[in-house]
Amino acid sequence: MSRTIDPSTLFVSPQWLADHLDAPDLLVLDASWHMPATGRDARAEYLAGHIQGAVFFDIDGVADHSTGLPHMLPSPEAFAAEMRRLGFGDGMHAVVYDSVGLFSAPRLWWTLHVFGVDRVSILAGGLPAWKFEGRPLQTGEVVREPRDFTPRFDATLVADLAQVNEALLSGAAQVVDARSAERFMGLAPEPRVGLRAGHMPGAYNLPFPNVIEGGRMKGKAGLDAAFAAAGLDPDKAVIASCGSGMTACILSLALAASGRAPAAVYDGSWTQWGGRADLPIVAYAS
Repeated sequence: MSRTIDPSTLFVSPQWLADHLDAPDLLVLDASWHMPATGRDARAEYLAGHIQGAVFFDIDGVADHSTGLPHMLPSPEAFAAEMRRLGFGDGMHAVVYDSVGLFSAPRLWWTLHVFGVDRVSILAGGLPAWKFEGRPLQTGEVVREPRDFTPRFDATLVADLAQVNEALLSGAAQVVDARSAERFMGLAPEPRVGLRAGHMPGAYNLPFPNVIEGGRMKGKAGLDAAFAAAGLDPDKAVIASCGSGMTACILSLALAASGRAPAAVYDGSWTQWGGRADLPIVAYAS
């Protein structure tokens, strides 16, 4: 199980960020990403207006493209090269946000921790909260001076197919699925072509919106209620899954926000599991 993270460090307010934008050891990263069906272009939206000094992290671009699965974790070398290019160096504080509120930012929060970054925070409420307070935006690309970044891979935060299968068989960890109840039960089609509908035998279901309220993470009481409603014991090991490894990171963050160890994330998630005919599934659709 991974180490716990001080919940008080997970989020910063728009006011805090505004007060610290000029800090030399801070870098703001726009980690916006949208499902293909939305028709939204996260990079184009970043160029049209972003927090001052923020750089854009391309979740799809900075990834391992050899697997055929979407936005898989890049190699430590590839990630380090991108961090250096963006101007993020060892010991710096990363503040991450997205344009929805709390959707894709947790993916970069998790990725940064996977590669050994200790100081990572998420802007509470994301870009919508920043805009709501009437704070200024900057347009165009931001280019910063390269910094030295050294990746330190934390394997406790990542789960592969073999580890997930073992957890399901042995009960060594609880596998929790962040997809909607309809998709989990196989009553709604998967958004990606060619995937079977349903879920892994023995998996729990905690749809990611159940831990969010008003574009922000719920407080500890709300999180504990969500864990309980899903049948989870948050004090035991958890592996989070979803459609493609994106919203699983929200559940990992939710555990951290409740004072527990963040969940390991099954990076292949349902795109891998549901795309393989040799793996068992449970579905309630007729």
